[in-house]
Amino acid sequence: MNSNKIFEKYVLNNGVEIKNRLAVAPMTLFVANEDGTFSDEDFRFMSKRGENIGMFIVEATLVADGGKAFTRQPEAINETHLPALKKVAEILQKQGTKAILQIHHGGRLAIPAVNTNDITAPSYDEKTGAREMTVQEINNLIKAFGNATDLAIQAGFDGVEIHGANRYLIQQFYSGITNRRTDEWGGNIEKRMKFPLAVIDEVNKVKSKHNADKFIIGYRFSPEEPGENGLTMVETFALIDELVKKPLQYLHVSLPDFYINAYRGGDTKKPAIQQIHDRINGKLPLIGVGNLYTGEQIAKALDTGWAEFTALGKTVILNHNIGTLILEKRENEIETELDLEREDKYDLGEFLWERAKEKSPLLPPIKNKKQQYSSM
Repeated sequence: MNSNKIFEKYVLNNGVEIKNRLAVAPMTLFVANEDGTFSDEDFRFMSKRGENIGMFIVEATLVADGGKAFTRQPEAINETHLPALKKVAEILQKQGTKAILQIHHGGRLAIPAVNTNDITAPSYDEKTGAREMTVQEINNLIKAFGNATDLAIQAGFDGVEIHGANRYLIQQFYSGITNRRTDEWGGNIEKRMKFPLAVIDEVNKVKSKHNADKFIIGYRFSPEEPGENGLTMVETFALIDELVKKPLQYLHVSLPDFYINAYRGGDTKKPAIQQIHDRINGKLPLIGVGNLYTGEQIAKALDTGWAEFTALGKTVILNHNIGTLILEKRENEIETELDLEREDKYDLGEFLWERAKEKSPLLPPIKNKKQQYSSM
């Protein structure tokens, strides 16, 4: 294994140096307190997993009531959330990693039972019952992403990642399936793109207000989705063309596997990430993801030249010190399966541990049991 590339430094376009090419992927833990503050279970999980990691992207954190898509999802809505946010940033930074808060709204995928406000979406959604947002609500939500950024800066985070992937609110605005509006916020591709770009502008406006030049802003996106009017590589290429014009520091693609081929709108014989990286054309660094467990696999992915960073999820669950194991060339100690006899080892929290026992594809495969892989 050639780990030299993994531990190369990278300087972002705002002058911030990232010490290596490893990022912890945003993983939903389902253990926040009922008031939306990060819990002791969150702190315990994060306190062991930032060592020798370049960036740690904290799980999807809610920006406004009505958008909570997970039970016990953390929030960055008001000042009551600030002390816990500060503690998260401190825990990660003490380990020498950059603390990045992913900011999120579920849109039509929000769960009514855990939200006080109405569930809203770009357009009425018959399946979920989400009603169409008013223009005022759209503007309020753009401001909410800015407010969450403000809280992240106050809390001492090194940056935020705008969650524009996985069919949540921002992607819903860009997708022709979920955005059927006929006003300025929907219709053709340029109008459907307006909300994602407005969120980026608002987040940067808050960054400028704080004179936080070194604050990192990333954007995560999903390149394709099923359905007749679903996103294809055509829409993704158009989005990338606009994203690289914005004052962002990185892009982060969400994929089920690092090497998966594009299936619509691009070259179906080439990996989607390769085509995405080619389209970016060096204007921003790209974080790739998808079933990378070992140092050898991570090095091989970086050697393709299709991503400047790799985001790790399942292997971080299994190996709390994955960065150190790779750095010290202790490849034989890296685990790739979850041992159900060692609950104490992983600090997953009760909800995720139960999901693990049920062989959830969102979690690592179970030792001695067959399981279908899914990305994280």
